[in-house]
Order: sequence, then C-alpha cells, then structure tokens
Amino acid sequence: MAFGQVGKLVKNVGQGIFNRTLARLTGAGISADNKIVRTRARWSGRGAKDWRVRLQIPNGAVDVYNALLANNELMEPLLSSRGIFWPLTPTMQIAHSASYNPLAQTHSNYPFQAYQNSQIDSMNIIGEFPVQNSEDAKHWVATVNFLRTVTKMFFGKDDESKLKGNPPPIMHLSGYGDHMFNKVPVVVNSFNLELRQGIDYISTKQTQTGYSASGVPDQIAGLVESGESQTWAPTLSNISVLITPVYSRDSIKNFSLSEFARGNLSGKGEGEIGFI
Repeated sequence: MAFGQVGKLVKNVGQGIFNRTLARLTGAGISADNKIVRTRARWSGRGAKDWRVRLQIPNGAVDVYNALLANNELMEPLLSSRGIFWPLTPTMQIAHSASYNPLAQTHSNYPFQAYQNSQIDSMNIIGEFPVQNSEDAKHWVATVNFLRTVTKMFFGKDDESKLKGNPPPIMHLSGYGDHMFNKVPVVVNSFNLELRQGIDYISTKQTQTGYSASGVPDQIAGLVESGESQTWAPTLSNISVLITPVYSRDSIKNFSLSEFARGNLSGKGEGEIGFI
C-alpha cells in the first residue's frame, strides 16, 4: 500500500471517530458547535470567597482573639484566617437525626411514634496536612498549637484577659459555600494527630544548607541561632477534629423552619450564624 493511501486511511479513521463523538454529544443534548470544539480547559478562580473547610474565632469574639492570636509569634501564620483550615479537601462525617419515642398501645401491632427532638450529631473532620518548606512547617505547628488551645478552658493566670473561668471558646465552622457550612457555631470535643513512621521532617528554621561527603550538613550547628526555638514538622500527617454544633437559647428563638428551607438562615448576613 502506498504511503499516500496509508495517510488517507488514517485520516478517514480519525475523522470517523471524531464524527461519532460529536454524534454522541448531540444525542445527549449537548450542542456540537464551534464553542465546544475550541474551548480550552482552565482553572476556575475562587473569587473573594474562600470555600475551604476551616475553624475560625468568630469576628465578634474580640477578647478571645486578643488572648489567643494577637501578638502571638507562634500563632502568627493563623492571623489572616483567624483560625485553621484544611489545605486539602478533608473527609467529613455528618449525621442529622430526629428522635422519636415509641408509645406502646394496648391490643395494637404498631406503637405510636412520639416526636422528641432533632439534633446534629458530632461531626468528624479528617484531612491530610502536607508540609514542603519551613513556612508550611510553621503553619503546621501553629495549627496543632491552636487545636491544643481551643480544647482547654481559661484557667490559672488568665486574670488579665478577663476570661478566667470561661470554658473552651466557641469556633465558627465554614466551608464549601454559603449553603453548606457558613459560620456554624461549634465546640471542639477532641482532635487526633497522626505522626506516621517513615516520613521526612522539615524544621521551622530550615535553611539551604549544603551537605558534606559524609552526608551530614556542613553547617548543621548554624541551622538555628542561639536562643531560637525550633520545631520539626512531618512532611505529611493526618489531623482529625471532632466538633459539635452548639446554639444558644437566644439564637434558637430566631429559628424558622420555612426560612431555613429557603436558605435564609445560612449565616450570610453580618453578625448572623449558620443553622444546619
């Protein structure tokens, strides 16, 4: 077979595949005009709205913010976000329930179900935290320290903050947009940190240090200056947080099922909280 005939055959086969693809698109109700053919894939921007899953100190909790984050070098990576966020999409386990009490009836095969209450059970957020440089390591250390902090009450020498005796602070859970989680008030019940074996660690004071022939950094003693603190963060770890939604009596008075169904209680307004 001549070379020209082979080329013509390949062209016809390719054109046939292309035509069949367009036919399937048309059959599925998708137009096969030039706009689809010429469109290029690109990343869509998030805009000004951050949809990552995050736990934040509420905007109105000024005393808590000043006590935990303000003028805190260790927590400095969390200042802009007012808390922590999961850099990768986490796994979330969420359960909504309605409780009914069965009322046994005499000479009846089926009990009556008397409604008692509805609730959102504790939610578990499980996500990976990658660390690739010293800045990521500082953020990881701040995240762990933040979770250690918000699971403890104000106690002992907290007289200056005027918060002595207060329970662990209430956080706001946000993520995935306005109608998923938006400023949902929660308390942190517990958190688990998994430090795996066989994982490299990066220092919060990491520098570009050359290695000698023996494999030992030439200036390892100069990695940290005298008096500076240093912490090593794993390049990959799992952090899981167990949280429970909590609503005050005053906030519950503003609940309306019809407004909730319309998405008007999702916490989009200034000073509002999100009902889920």
